[in-house]
Amino acid sequence: QVQLVESGGGLVQAGGSLRLSCEASGMIFSINAISWYRQTPGKQRERVATTISGARTTYADSVKGRFTISRDNAKNTVYLQMNSLNPEDTAVYYCFSRWRLRDYWGQGTQVTVSS
Repeated sequence: QVQLVESGGGLVQAGGSLRLSCEASGMIFSINAISWYRQTPGKQRERVATTISGARTTYADSVKGRFTISRDNAKNTVYLQMNSLNPEDTAVYYCFSRWRLRDYWGQGTQVTVSS
């Protein structure tokens, strides 16, 4: 059974930083792509960043240069380092992965950026 468990959200002032973690289980972590998404009320879930096996990463234009996604295969964990946060980054952040043709989501972690 695949599980994705996020942690690290919270309240931060504009300009501050947070690091989110997503611990995965039930898959061969080292070969699987993991993404971070975010969602605000009334809006579609937006992909923020993806790490594919190896060093390849992709980012949404809105976070390029501010967010960094990384992975530790020994810990089955993906991180999202978020710097220079602004109120528009306020959202629930979700970890996502597809494994054996099925989609899996974490429970989400709230990030709130105050102005």
